[in-house]
Amino acid sequence: MNDDQLTHDFESSSATDILKWTFETFQEDKVALSTSFGAEGCALIHMIVTMGYKPRIFTVDTGRNFQETYDVWDRLVKRYGIEIESYSPDPADLRQLLKGKGPNLFYESVENRSQCCFVRKVKPLKVALAGADAWLSALRRDQSEGRRNIEIVSRSEAHNVTKICPLANWLEENVWTYIRSNDVPYIKLYDQGFTTIGCAPCTRPVRPGEGKRSGRWWWESDDKKECGIHIEDGKVTPRRPAANFQI
Repeated sequence: MNDDQLTHDFESSSATDILKWTFETFQEDKVALSTSFGAEGCALIHMIVTMGYKPRIFTVDTGRNFQETYDVWDRLVKRYGIEIESYSPDPADLRQLLKGKGPNLFYESVENRSQCCFVRKVKPLKVALAGADAWLSALRRDQSEGRRNIEIVSRSEAHNVTKICPLANWLEENVWTYIRSNDVPYIKLYDQGFTTIGCAPCTRPVRPGEGKRSGRWWWESDDKKECGIHIEDGKVTPRRPAANFQI
């Protein structure tokens, strides 16, 4: 069965059903869950652990995270008794980047910001996914216009893995209902007006009337706010029309 058919079949499936299929289809130690400790990522970790699955869990530590990000990382490890692997930028790449353009290059142009994201996020992700057959991601369609068309199951040619987004159909309210119902640890910056969490210099609270990702790279246009780790061929993978779904 191809990815298009799987996405169509999963449109009305619950996240737990999608996870069951994932671990029935792929060897557990070949499944890798990436997290940057956003609210949905924390929810997905809770769901997977409580279902009894033990995939590799990893994060890309850019070196510019909020302290609150490290705090919730520590809380998740202690709460669930899990290991979260950490991948960092290549030191030589980072030295070259800083030598040429300085530590705040991302404020100067989209090109500079994209280059910073590439060194700090995209390249380490490739290392982290090496050897994996399936990549679990907490992407959701209502996070931004650019993510509206993500598929539940797709093929990532860049990383040679099957990419699976069990929470693709969840709304923001579903995430927070799940977190509060299950006492899931989350980054406390969400309580201070943040709606997305990235690197500290590139993220601020959202103001009244702004979009959900307006706090990320706020000096750029709202239509293309992606760091690059979920982009292939210049876009996030399209999907078929959505159906009703379950939590």
